[in-house]
Amino acid sequence: MHGPVILDLLGTELCDADIARLQHPATGGIILFSRNYASRDQLYRLIRQIHELRSPPLLITVDQEGGRVQRFREEFTRLPAAGSILRHFDGDLSRARRAAHELGWLMAAELRAVGVDFSFAPVLDLAHGVSEVIGDRAFGHTVEQVAALAQAWMMGAREAGMVSVGKHFPGHGAVRADSHLELPVDDRPLQEVLHRDVRPFRRLIAAGIEGIMPAHVIYSQADSRLAGFSPFWLQRILRGDLNFNGVIFSDDLSMKATDEIGGYAERAGAAIEAGCDMVLVCNSPEGADQVLDHLADYHEPVSMARCARLHGRPAMAWPHLRESPRWHHAVELASAISAAAPKELEL
Repeated sequence: MHGPVILDLLGTELCDADIARLQHPATGGIILFSRNYASRDQLYRLIRQIHELRSPPLLITVDQEGGRVQRFREEFTRLPAAGSILRHFDGDLSRARRAAHELGWLMAAELRAVGVDFSFAPVLDLAHGVSEVIGDRAFGHTVEQVAALAQAWMMGAREAGMVSVGKHFPGHGAVRADSHLELPVDDRPLQEVLHRDVRPFRRLIAAGIEGIMPAHVIYSQADSRLAGFSPFWLQRILRGDLNFNGVIFSDDLSMKATDEIGGYAERAGAAIEAGCDMVLVCNSPEGADQVLDHLADYHEPVSMARCARLHGRPAMAWPHLRESPRWHHAVELASAISAAAPKELEL
């Protein structure tokens, strides 16, 4: 078994510093960014090299939601933003659900063909019309829209051999502040959050979603701590009330909202103590080193057993995928929805 840390790489090839971090016993996986991608062949070779470093292989992850958040673009299908699917079908939820299913399959099939285990998706936040960082990343503004489309997307990804990670629990859509840059606080009553924003998570947990990522948001009427560092949210609500038995991932510990917790080691320790199984450290090699040192002797068999179930299942090779009529139909669908959607800046 591997450790609880997911970290990133410096470039398109492994350097000595990358290799040392990947071989550290506390490392459990990596998250790839656009800077790690030059071409599909280069990505395939990079992932093979990573897999050769450890046995069992490290988890390979990415943010490949579609729209603004898609790390691999050239030579991959440009995926539409989640919020554009229902609009494309003029609010027809039945047709949108079928499309979401195929788009989830397409995203997962392409990533599995190069060896990526999973994407941190789908977004389960409601589009309250407040949060710019969420915006069209949300499937809709009602519980039914988000739950129905996200579940269809998840089932499509599962058909292609990929698990799903819902985010950002218990819901990031009602705060204006961007947790990448500042500390968001949601002052709504706890019952409102539970009866609206949490419900898509409840639906997908019942459908077997394998991972959940909490928000770097303080819900002041429930707890003074960020949700990802809160035993109330992670243990009482998520594990207890919602009966979630999958993997809990922290959001990136280098985001500005986590500054109040302390240094990187303190952030990682607090997240795990609150109930996270794995922690992400991105865009800070020094922070990653601090977290690896802090968790060098960490060993939690139940947590690591959960994480071992996240590896992608065998997938169709890229040449065979390109010959598949389903792939061609899904690409045409993605292109049609993307072409009709307004363009937004990459996040």
